[in-house]
Amino acid sequence: MFGLRDSRGTHLGPGRASDPYEKKHPWWHVMCLTGVDYFSTLGYQPAIAALAVGVISPLATVVLIAVTLLGALPVYRRVARESPHGEGSIAIFERLLPGWAGKLLVLVLLGFAATDFMITMTLSSADATVHALANPAAPGWLQGQNVLVTLFLLALLGAVFLRGFAEAIGVAVVLVVLYLGLNAVVVANALLEVLTHPAALDNWWTALWTSHGDPIMAVGIALLVFPKLALGLSGFETGVAVMPQIRGDEDDTEDKPEGRIRRTRHMLATAAAIMSVFLMTSSFVTVVLIPAQEFQPGGQANGRALAYLAHEHFGAGFGTLYDLSTIAILWFAGASAMAGLLNLVPRYLPRYGMAPAWAKAVRPLVLVFSLIGFLVTWLFGADVTAQGGAYATGFLVLMTSAAVAATLSARGRKQHRRAVTFGAISLVFIYTTVANIFERPEGIRIAGLFIAGIILVSLLSRVGRSFQLHATRVHLDQQALEFMAPILDGPIALIAHEPSDSNAADYRQKVAAAIEVSQLPLTEEPLFLEVVVDDSSEFETELRVKGVVRHGYRVLEVHGPGVPNTIASVLLHIRDVTGLMPHIYFRWTEGSPLANFLRFLFLGVGEIAPLTREVLREAEPDTARRPQVHVG
Repeated sequence: MFGLRDSRGTHLGPGRASDPYEKKHPWWHVMCLTGVDYFSTLGYQPAIAALAVGVISPLATVVLIAVTLLGALPVYRRVARESPHGEGSIAIFERLLPGWAGKLLVLVLLGFAATDFMITMTLSSADATVHALANPAAPGWLQGQNVLVTLFLLALLGAVFLRGFAEAIGVAVVLVVLYLGLNAVVVANALLEVLTHPAALDNWWTALWTSHGDPIMAVGIALLVFPKLALGLSGFETGVAVMPQIRGDEDDTEDKPEGRIRRTRHMLATAAAIMSVFLMTSSFVTVVLIPAQEFQPGGQANGRALAYLAHEHFGAGFGTLYDLSTIAILWFAGASAMAGLLNLVPRYLPRYGMAPAWAKAVRPLVLVFSLIGFLVTWLFGADVTAQGGAYATGFLVLMTSAAVAATLSARGRKQHRRAVTFGAISLVFIYTTVANIFERPEGIRIAGLFIAGIILVSLLSRVGRSFQLHATRVHLDQQALEFMAPILDGPIALIAHEPSDSNAADYRQKVAAAIEVSQLPLTEEPLFLEVVVDDSSEFETELRVKGVVRHGYRVLEVHGPGVPNTIASVLLHIRDVTGLMPHIYFRWTEGSPLANFLRFLFLGVGEIAPLTREVLREAEPDTARRPQVHVG
């Protein structure tokens, strides 16, 4: 809670330090959490490939695997190195582009992240509902109740996270091990069928050369349809977002968590390798063994190619078990998205002042995200197809931003070869994203609504919190403390002074004005307090007050995002560490009150005197303990 003082007399802002005792997990456990999203695409990816390109789907899948291993994996290994606390590519852009322009870009990227993660939750639950209701054992009274069943699955997902994050990871481990194990059985058996029934392989080979006799043309078609297969890339962004949950080395620090970074990169490589093997083998066996008409809408393999093979080759019992595992992992695919949101939102919005302080708490956020998921499900009628465009747009924009961020980072570090490599990868993702947007423009429209909502709510929150203390810590250096040491009793007089007015005459005039408006005699030479505004777009910050001497006058210099809030934090801190009451002296500022307020919101300046008093009034309700503000 903001405005509270700790035992050292420092004032805390809206944020709080992360819990050092938070339980961490082995990397392969966290891989299972991201894998419920990544690996669950096996439930529909082979069917999508077969429907999109028919007999050349294995070749198109090779393109997907190449982009995965040679594009997405190197990019996110770089992102994991650059943002070890799970901020993802957003953190890289924040460092490269400070100020309000950087904040706006971060909000836009958070909008796409919200689109990706929220639609992952709602789409996956809706897809799980489709698989559940399509099973012959499903109760008849549930048929047509897709919205109701999807809402129940989303509520169940939220309940798991309300119970605790460790429980979510535990559920993910069980589901991924079971699902991948069943898929391994189905794919291995299908490969054996292909080897023992060469006629099916001959038929596929004949169809391939009959339809696409020119190898160059086949490769070209595979490249052109790649954007339709891009759903098989989902999972990398959440993999980086949840990396703070990975247990690192014992000597890891928050500044240099080398063990966590190394294990995250190992996790990403392992997940990509597992998925590449399954994608390649599943796309091959399904297109060889399943008749082409079954992939069409209404066919038994439409959207569920491996489930078709499970029922076809192992019977209803094993097929139902496979369906249950698919339903479970699709339902829980939203867990990685929920985990990503729980990591990203508290790292950015509260620190920008663009969310309430409770947005750093897990359980309230789980409730908020669950309610948004309910609304999205109701608006789309739990329709998987209607949400597909937004899902693809969200994660493709994030992957493109990650590739561009990796390029800019490598360029900034003078790593020219890597910059060229990441630049080429960026072009691939840009092409894929643009092609997806043109093919499914509803995706960018839905993402635009998320972005507009985040920006609007963020700005309203920033306005509502503008009179709060922004300092997470206040430190006085030795010289600053020595300036106040001679004052044994009575008030500590400080004069607010603009750093730009730095000549001796300005200081003399300020002293004279303070004496004129003061009701107290200035027996001691006053201190000047100067605030240098570095980045007014920041909200939470740590203040370091430095004592300096200019033209024979003692000056307390501090850098902060906003003058009134910074002055208020320093005054309260001085009161607490000295036990003396500070008195601050101002001159009125000329100009329109509205214009000054807008300057305060966006530039950190404006009508300083009344704004400082308002911040102090909000922070300290006891007038007897509130530092005094004098204006003349």
